[in-house]
Amino acid sequence: MQRTISQFFIDDVAKFKQQLLVWSQQFETVIWLDSNNYQQQYSSFDIALAVEEFTAIKTDDHNAFEKLQEYQSNTKDYIFGYISYDVKNDVEELSSSNFDGLEFPELYFFQPKKLIFINQNCVEFQYLKMVDDEIESDFEEIKQVYHTKIQQSNSDIKIKLRVHKEEYHEKVTAILQHIHRGDIYEANFCQEFYAENASINPLKVYQDLNSISEPPFAVFLKLNHLFLLSASPERYIRKEGQRIISQPIKGTAKRLRSKIDDEKIAFDLSRDSKERSENVMIVDLVRNDLSKSAIKGSVKVEELCKVYAFKQVHQMISTVVCEIDEKTTPIQVLKDTFPMGSMTGAPKVSAMKIIEKYETTKRGLYSGAVGYFTPNGNFDFNVVIRSILYNADKEYVSYSVGSAITAKSIPEKEYEECLLKAKAMKQVLLNSI
Repeated sequence: MQRTISQFFIDDVAKFKQQLLVWSQQFETVIWLDSNNYQQQYSSFDIALAVEEFTAIKTDDHNAFEKLQEYQSNTKDYIFGYISYDVKNDVEELSSSNFDGLEFPELYFFQPKKLIFINQNCVEFQYLKMVDDEIESDFEEIKQVYHTKIQQSNSDIKIKLRVHKEEYHEKVTAILQHIHRGDIYEANFCQEFYAENASINPLKVYQDLNSISEPPFAVFLKLNHLFLLSASPERYIRKEGQRIISQPIKGTAKRLRSKIDDEKIAFDLSRDSKERSENVMIVDLVRNDLSKSAIKGSVKVEELCKVYAFKQVHQMISTVVCEIDEKTTPIQVLKDTFPMGSMTGAPKVSAMKIIEKYETTKRGLYSGAVGYFTPNGNFDFNVVIRSILYNADKEYVSYSVGSAITAKSIPEKEYEECLLKAKAMKQVLLNSI
């Protein structure tokens, strides 16, 4: 189906972005992707906004990739959406029976009627089934949005831990026993922080979170009463023609105010044997996953254990690439690599079984992926971390964090790493009241 395309040029890009995001809130279905000025390094655009369903797919994990394959291949258009972590159950003989306070569908994608991209000072509208002058009318309406101070939340938020510190230590010790027995080499173990009877303004919380983090894969997702407010720094996987790119993160250090101290802690992270071993193990896992779809001999590590600085933390990132045959479908690549290695462990299936045993909460959309497909079958997906999830009907707010447990892990240090990763989410929720 053809889209009507119109372009406009704007003077105040930052103002227009804010107006556009506020304007989008009138729709029941919204996905907003913000590269936060990392476009040259990471993205095809500064902003992508997809709103209003024309068609959609919503399903549980049973045959999820098969259903997505049918939907994507038949639509042959832009589709935006997410794959939750528990779609792993469609890939392997696994199950998910832990507590779920959020109740997001396992997989959701939609073909947007209205799609808007921002690249530098150019705004491109791509509309389906439009009425006469609808694009021009919407453009003028967006420019008239008066960006007033957004209302704060209207209830106290009491953040609770699903697993308290002593129990966390016990669980990490138990996972270490699996490692010492040789059951696994590494497991990404996560814990949930949550609040009940919480009424928040999702737009304000997202804007605050994005402002203090400015990551390359930020997401505001609205699906009726369900919201994802994400400040993710991590790419799961991208397809550009026949080229596949995966960029797992393993290794974290806090940012420091002193430039000298900050540079030293980044340097120390780059040389840290434990952090490097975590990263290398996941790189090996990603290489193995990519090899299932890749042309033989094309899997390569372009960048190993490079430290990048973001506003909140330093991260150790590796880049693994490969080439695929033109007959290999986009969905096959996703199925072969899902869930992402950075959120599971090695060996992957054994690690996922152990994760399910010791975690108390169903991950759902957390550590899943949000992204899009283009009409020609390219795609780009993030990893849902550093994110707040909200069910407005249930007034349930949740954010989860995790760390990689290896033979060198010390439970106290792993707990401290989790608190560091949780800092931004906690800060914006407590400041929103």
